[in-house]
Amino acid sequence: MNSRGAGIAILCGVYLIAGAAGVAVYFALPLAFWLSLFIADAVSTLIVFLFSLAFRNASVYDPYWSVQPIVILTVCAVRRPASAVNLLPLIAVLVWGIRLTANWAYTFHGLSRQDWRYTMLAEVSGKWYFFVNLFGIHLVPTIVVYGCVLPAVFTYVYAPAFNAGSAVFFCLSLCAVALQGTADVQMHRFRKRGTGGFIRDGVWKYSRHPNYLGEILMWWGVGLAAMCVMPSRWWLLAGALANTVLFLAASIPLADKHQARKAGFAEYKKSTRMLLPLYKRPAPKKDA
Repeated sequence: MNSRGAGIAILCGVYLIAGAAGVAVYFALPLAFWLSLFIADAVSTLIVFLFSLAFRNASVYDPYWSVQPIVILTVCAVRRPASAVNLLPLIAVLVWGIRLTANWAYTFHGLSRQDWRYTMLAEVSGKWYFFVNLFGIHLVPTIVVYGCVLPAVFTYVYAPAFNAGSAVFFCLSLCAVALQGTADVQMHRFRKRGTGGFIRDGVWKYSRHPNYLGEILMWWGVGLAAMCVMPSRWWLLAGALANTVLFLAASIPLADKHQARKAGFAEYKKSTRMLLPLYKRPAPKKDA
């Protein structure tokens, strides 16, 4: 359980089982494509959930966030004709997913360690943690990411004509991935220095959560790229909106609460914006 290599090997096996089951369910269901896809996604998530119970570690689910969209769009690419309008989202998702999965693997230390957020939720929810784990940690994020990737799926199904707007928002997704990657590298270097406190270098100098901003912008890029070629299906932006709400209402407050245990957080919060990497003028000091 403490071995990093063995843990990654075990999780690869778990995800191969979950992925194979999901693909089999998708091809077996005689339903509308979006419903079959959703059910297959939910089945894969439940399999990962069962393994998380077996290992007593909800972090078994962590790679699912970045692997799920790649599997979904790869299945679409195999079954549908390729064109610029659907290849660009696939490229954006591949770059995003590979980077995020690589960052997870870099920070993974074995199945004996669980994300501090899940441990906190277990302590707070007590006997209700089973349901918090099933819905809050597993199914809700799966539904949100499913909604985020659905606009790209629709470009495979309906094959709309490509236009310049689609390319513009594809670039937005790539810039979002670059922001996330930059933020992660800077954070890893900061932690290696072991100075403690709060990172004030690079993009972190202007934003407390630049990695979350990148995640939000990534899916708005995918959604808006689809809207440019399918404007009548504006409701597909619900996934990007739900993702934004998830970060604003859950991920960011949890992270800030965790950081608030450190001395100096109040000053850090006042001098650094929550998301947008813009300069924030320090508040003037009050006279004694």
